Amino acid sequence: MNILLWHVHGSWTTAFVQGPHRYLVPVLPGRGPDGRGRAQTFPWPESVTEITPEELREAPVDLIVLQRPHEPGLARRWLGGRRPGHEVPAVYLEHNAPDGDVPRTRHPCAGRDDLTLVHVTHFNRLFWDNGRAPTAVIEHGVVDPGYRYTGEYERAAVVVNEPVRRGRCTGTDLLPALSQATPIDVFGMGTRGLARHLALPGDLCRTWELPQAELHSAMARRRLYLHPVRWTSLGLSLLEAMHLGMPVVALATTEAVEAVPNGAGVLSTRPDVLARAARGYLRDPDTAAEDGARARRAVLDRYGIKRFLDDWERLIEEVTR
Repeated sequence: MNILLWHVHGSWTTAFVQGPHRYLVPVLPGRGPDGRGRAQTFPWPESVTEITPEELREAPVDLIVLQRPHEPGLARRWLGGRRPGHEVPAVYLEHNAPDGDVPRTRHPCAGRDDLTLVHVTHFNRLFWDNGRAPTAVIEHGVVDPGYRYTGEYERAAVVVNEPVRRGRCTGTDLLPALSQATPIDVFGMGTRGLARHLALPGDLCRTWELPQAELHSAMARRRLYLHPVRWTSLGLSLLEAMHLGMPVVALATTEAVEAVPNGAGVLSTRPDVLARAARGYLRDPDTAAEDGARARRAVLDRYGIKRFLDDWERLIEEVTR
């Protein structure tokens, strides 16, 4: 099939395009948000094809994967009037947990019954008001980076983009107290100046903006993965850390309580418990390695790429039938 989707979420798309189809990714001059084209830092297969809005007018499209509220209108204009959910089958993929007045957060697709609203976690489907839209949950899948854990550095790895701007959502305010239990290395875009913002010494809170090809090996050298996130969808970096064989210390919020089983790390809503767990892993590298190995076995079983692609194939067949 020819599947149209915008390059919105690089890590998720990397897993999705491992399937058996041809993936049409819009490209614009300047490669802005509506036309990024192929990823430059992720290993996408040749089946991912860049396509301009002019080429899309006449292009055969069998399915549209929408991901942002303005994309249904954008798709209709670029497809020469063909409407997602009518002339072309469509699904709307929701990556995020609701924001704002959460108990009353109505999804942009809540009034539609002409497409399927796909959530990436059961938590997200539960907390969004989906209205009359038919819904499905297809949990994340991760292309296995392989077991790489060494844990040689007595530090915690955190992966987050723009921690200063996102603040309490990503638990940035918890880092000063947690850094007293374990030095922290924060990886991600927009992390420069984080230690200064938190009034922390540079050796307790270091930041790194690494290309994707270097990130996994760098994470795996740290003793543990720290996930202080209060409110977000399930971060793929958490699942990637588990694939690497890292033990997890995480706030027991949103979907993390489903993703991290007993024996794969420590989950709690109490930062003092997380701090104590981090200290324990620093003192006991053997236990850290054992818990990390269990984390890897669990994540391969639940969030492996084969299960992910099989789930998508079933939904694609249903939607395009």
